[in-house]
Amino acid sequence: MNTMELLPSISRYCAYQERCHQEVRNKLLELGVRFEALENQIALLIEQDLLNEERFARAFARGKFRIKKWGRVKITQELRLRQISPFLITRALSEINTNDYYGVLEQLASRKLESLEREYNDFKKYQKAFRFLLQKGYEAQLVNEVLKELMA
Repeated sequence: MNTMELLPSISRYCAYQERCHQEVRNKLLELGVRFEALENQIALLIEQDLLNEERFARAFARGKFRIKKWGRVKITQELRLRQISPFLITRALSEINTNDYYGVLEQLASRKLESLEREYNDFKKYQKAFRFLLQKGYEAQLVNEVLKELMA
């Protein structure tokens, strides 16, 4: 596929949903584009505003928090895996309202503790809930604070 035939296809790929540079680079490699042609395609997409890493990072952070209820730690790790710069990660995390964040954490903790009501050992209940919330990507200090408040 020559580069002129490729542009509409890769443009649709980028228009369908926000993409990071790494995803587009991988897709172009998959389509057989190499070296200078690959960088030219990425430059064209950026120029046409179909590829914007900040927009991607912000949408990613909002979506993963709102839909999957991920915490900041997990969102940060996933953005790093996609080779997003620390500056853009910070900007993306600013999309998450602090009050909403704390509310979602409390809600998740409360639900988890309810699901563990048959566990009579409070220490085990705390440990299971703590591990669950850490796995969701919430900060240990904040998780500890919320669980102690809910279990008091």
